[in-house]
Amino acid sequence: MITVRIRFEKTGEAAYISLLDLQRVFHRILKRSGLPVYYTQGFNPHIYLSFACPLSLGQESLCECCEVKTEAEDPQLDTWCDVLQPYMPRGIKVLSAQQAQNKVAEIDHASYLVTLPASAAAALDAYNAAENAMVVKKTKRGQKELDLKTIIPHVEYEQAGGQLQFNLVLPCGSGEAPNYNPALLLGYLQQQYNIPPWLCSVLRTKLYTKNNEEFC
Repeated sequence: MITVRIRFEKTGEAAYISLLDLQRVFHRILKRSGLPVYYTQGFNPHIYLSFACPLSLGQESLCECCEVKTEAEDPQLDTWCDVLQPYMPRGIKVLSAQQAQNKVAEIDHASYLVTLPASAAAALDAYNAAENAMVVKKTKRGQKELDLKTIIPHVEYEQAGGQLQFNLVLPCGSGEAPNYNPALLLGYLQQQYNIPPWLCSVLRTKLYTKNNEEFC
């Protein structure tokens, strides 16, 4: 059995498709496509489908991926993009479909491009000058308090027109591994400095393994 990794972009209005809805969308599309995907066994068989490091609602990405399985000896993966794309909702672009060469569990960190209004410069300067920045992070076991400065000690931003932009590299593990989202920083800026999160945007640009190699 072959594990097929489908890579795709999720931008624009597609950023507001939740993980649950995205799973439903892909299930329907895969069924309609007629591609030789594997179905689980049992009373209620369904397509085996899993997503790596799902995004927070409202965030965009250039490096999303999901996995399906196939028992076909020659699944002709070079045709999958052309077959799937016509069914995709606006904002989702299929980039590739290839046999998975590594495991999703190898994902260790991700890079993000964060955009804020130019008026947020004073807030970012205050954040950089602060000794600590305490936030509450929700986890599967409840909530825990953490100091953002231990994760994002400094924000090096650039101004372009009426916007500020900066890159963040954050842990993006699965299971019990650390997983932090730029939304923690945006929430802190809103709470402390009244920076509206709806004027900010987050674009995930790449996923990396523990060896700092690009995950694909």
